[in-house]
Amino acid sequence: MVVRLEEIGRAVRETEYAVRGPIVARARELELAGREVIYCNIGNPQALGQRPLTWIRQVLALVEYPALADRGEICSFPSDVIETARLIARESHHGLGAYTESKGMRFVRRAVADFIEERDGITADPEAIYLTDGASKGVQTILRILISGERDGVMIPIPQYPLYSATITLLGGRQVPYYLNEESGWMLTRALLENSYQTARANGINVRGLCVINPGNPTGAVLDEKNLEMVIDFAQERELSLLADEVYQENIYHPGHEFHSFAKILERMKAGVVSLFSFHSCSKGLLGECGHRGGYFECRNVPRNVLGEITKLQSVALCANSVGQVLTYLMVHPPKPGTPSYELYAKERGSILDSLRLRASLLADGLNGITGISCQRIAGAMYAFPKITLPPGCTDSEYCLRLLEQTGICVVPGTGFGQESGTFHFRTTILPPKDKIEYIVKQIANFHMHLLNGGD
Repeated sequence: MVVRLEEIGRAVRETEYAVRGPIVARARELELAGREVIYCNIGNPQALGQRPLTWIRQVLALVEYPALADRGEICSFPSDVIETARLIARESHHGLGAYTESKGMRFVRRAVADFIEERDGITADPEAIYLTDGASKGVQTILRILISGERDGVMIPIPQYPLYSATITLLGGRQVPYYLNEESGWMLTRALLENSYQTARANGINVRGLCVINPGNPTGAVLDEKNLEMVIDFAQERELSLLADEVYQENIYHPGHEFHSFAKILERMKAGVVSLFSFHSCSKGLLGECGHRGGYFECRNVPRNVLGEITKLQSVALCANSVGQVLTYLMVHPPKPGTPSYELYAKERGSILDSLRLRASLLADGLNGITGISCQRIAGAMYAFPKITLPPGCTDSEYCLRLLEQTGICVVPGTGFGQESGTFHFRTTILPPKDKIEYIVKQIANFHMHLLNGGD
């Protein structure tokens, strides 16, 4: 019997993921037909020219093929690269071709705990840390834990990264949107959270958790300490679990903005009744290793029996891929000052951050120079979410499709992330090289003005 669409579960059919939706599918068709396409739809740094960190790839080369470390042809590799590769080979016991513990290799989890302790000045438990195939798998696991019935809801920011809306729909739960304030730089307020929570409760929804993305995707906003304190206080009062999506914590571009983890603020406030799940990834930040699928999540104030259920869910998939686990180790355990690899690592790190900072300013300033487009400052992460004025009858989806067809620039309509009624946006990355950013701004300007002047 051939499976039919109407026989597939409703939750699957209703799940949407705009980042790789129909506009991206059309972009692939145009590319296959010979058109040049600039993919600004997804945070995929290396696909847009960001070079891998030398430290990462040298260690991976030796870890994947340990015999190289004993051969003369790799004598040009720094000694700390060889030492790190041998440590990984020793601690992984059976090499990268074997399954690991369901939680992930313990020495990597210990390194993550050390990283958190050094970053925040707090203690961290390796047994409450799970290694995952990118942060997405961790988010899906925790949402699976929180959603047990169709009336269970999770508060998500609007605009949001569609991983959250898609997963909640797939799990049969309820999205509880809270709107970020665009005019204030996409900040969130207690009033906005309260309104969202009370509306959901009035509709019979059992609100279980609150998700915060900081730095923001797609907004580029960076929350300050007072904002985090307010969120934790709200979660404590309403007895909500907190999901802290912190995968862009290294992507901070302007003075006056600084990343503060929810874990640090939670411990300082002694908010022991709030369960916190914090996510990090190798795909963003400086590494840009999206294809290797590495990441972790840390649990705080989570009872041991609940951790047992999380471990059980991890066990169903056996374990995260071992190369991603090693990448996570290298992310949280970079070369230290005085080691042979440090100078090059620091140079490459600085170059990547400086380039992203420049491109963030170029893109925001360029978009703000176009009549009918306004863009908030890109303080962090990798994206802009500009507001666009459209002619009557035109949707943001139609806008993005026409932009693609006419210019080859692939961006995502704001409807895929959520937006206030009556407003229109699109999301684009800051990742193309500087000359491409300038080209993108010029093409969008020409396209937008032509559209507003009645052009097709």
